[in-house]
Amino acid sequence: MSVVDLVATAVGLPQAWSSRGLGRVGAACVKVLRMDGLPLEEERHAADEALIVLDGRLELEVDGTPVPVRAGELYLVPAGTPHAVRPGSTGTLVVLELEGD
Repeated sequence: MSVVDLVATAVGLPQAWSSRGLGRVGAACVKVLRMDGLPLEEERHAADEALIVLDGRLELEVDGTPVPVRAGELYLVPAGTPHAVRPGSTGTLVVLELEGD
């Protein structure tokens, strides 16, 4: 695989919150997406999930508590933890998660 410009890839996606799989690291899938300020419903995963904000800001709500994640920061969502995206999340997000989770 060649070098991937993550921000350019996210900007080029046809829809916000529609991720593009870039590859795998072991059992984990590496995805990139563009956030557009709109909220997303609460979800839970069977495995841990890593959220890395490249630029902008991710406004999470984790188990009912607001958690802002800024550019250059990583948030690890433990398996089974309810989390949602609050309004105001914008920028580029990299997600590492088990495929199908």
